[in-house]
Amino acid sequence: MLPTDELVREQVASAALARVDALHTGLTQIVLEGGDLTGIAAEVSRVLGVGVLVTSTDGRERAAALPDSLRTLLAEAGLVDHTGRVRVERIGLDAPAQLGADRGGEVRGLRVAAGGTDLARLICLRPAAPLTADDVHALERAATVAALLITREQAVAAVETKYQGDFLRELFLRRAGGPEVDPDYVAEHADTFGWDLHRPVVVVVAELDPPGAEQQPVSRATRRRWQERFSAAWRQVSAGLDERVPSVDFSSEVVTLLPVGPDDHDPVAGADVVRRVVTAVAGDKGGGRRPFSVGVSRVAESLDALPEAYAQARRAVEVGHRVHGAGSTTFFDQLGLHRLIALVPDTDELRAFARDVLGPLAAGTPEAVDLRETLQVLLDTNFNVAEAARSQFFHYNTMRYRVSKLERLLGPLSSDPHLRLDVAVALRVLEITG
Repeated sequence: MLPTDELVREQVASAALARVDALHTGLTQIVLEGGDLTGIAAEVSRVLGVGVLVTSTDGRERAAALPDSLRTLLAEAGLVDHTGRVRVERIGLDAPAQLGADRGGEVRGLRVAAGGTDLARLICLRPAAPLTADDVHALERAATVAALLITREQAVAAVETKYQGDFLRELFLRRAGGPEVDPDYVAEHADTFGWDLHRPVVVVVAELDPPGAEQQPVSRATRRRWQERFSAAWRQVSAGLDERVPSVDFSSEVVTLLPVGPDDHDPVAGADVVRRVVTAVAGDKGGGRRPFSVGVSRVAESLDALPEAYAQARRAVEVGHRVHGAGSTTFFDQLGLHRLIALVPDTDELRAFARDVLGPLAAGTPEAVDLRETLQVLLDTNFNVAEAARSQFFHYNTMRYRVSKLERLLGPLSSDPHLRLDVAVALRVLEITG
């Protein structure tokens, strides 16, 4: 007969094994019956008696079986950012995060992977006790099943996304349904996709910013994974706003049609909703999220206006990236003179114009950059020397000296409005061409 301690250990081990087998059986049944990640999260939570989150690799929630009390504990532990992103980079399998310091609970994260590719994260919370080795073993089984389900979903989504992208491109090219846009054809396909195209929208084009010169080059496969994750983020955030919002991956950009409602009070149409969505997609930039730039069109009131709106959004993101750099959000209505300059295809001619007008001030030396800043302030204040001096925290006589120097280099700026116009345009050209 086994000693009491050994008998207890054997019973505990048998119970743990039975629990793992029961969980695996339940999860397999969910997948076979066409279940989703929410079903997997609920089954894991029920069998193990824990809170469960399934997130993207950067912490965006995809499914959950998590009561509000555990969500509160997660936030108090500093594991959720202001947009609701789970800070997966702070949660590890080997070094679990503490949950409720006075309770001894913990949070663990597991990679959901297939074929060497990260697909998601499985986050498990137990508020009053640490997770055991048997729990972790069961969670690994659950992560494997979740990987199978996500792989299946991705295969289906890839086909749907291509079909949606082809349709939206045809719409932007005015060829949806034939040589001309067929409203019935458009309505039929929009209904199939669950889209609402019969309301005012702004077209938003979002592009991942290229890696900086100081960063290591990345493979095409890595860039594709970045793009897929970026596109999924836009789809998820847009669906949270309205499930009928089209959001499509165009390979190098994500195009989203955001509705503009009467409650949008920003002077630039659509700015409120665009900024909310951009903030949600960016999060706190943790979890490996990539910086991106956004261009926003004017409001398109009808299907016929969508092609022009898409062109406006493309122009806005191109010019915005040139003028403001990475991570910019640019509205077409705010482009001003930059819009016309960007239409000139010959960059060398633009640079030549800037050199001809600005002379030595077109150089990249610290002195030239400093004088250009002063020149821009003078133009902004209509050559009010006193106001310009206050803006740059200069003594009045110092600003008078700078004005004299600028006029020696460029001509009678203070008295020739045509010269001031040429100089103002040349400064804008330098912003775009660098």
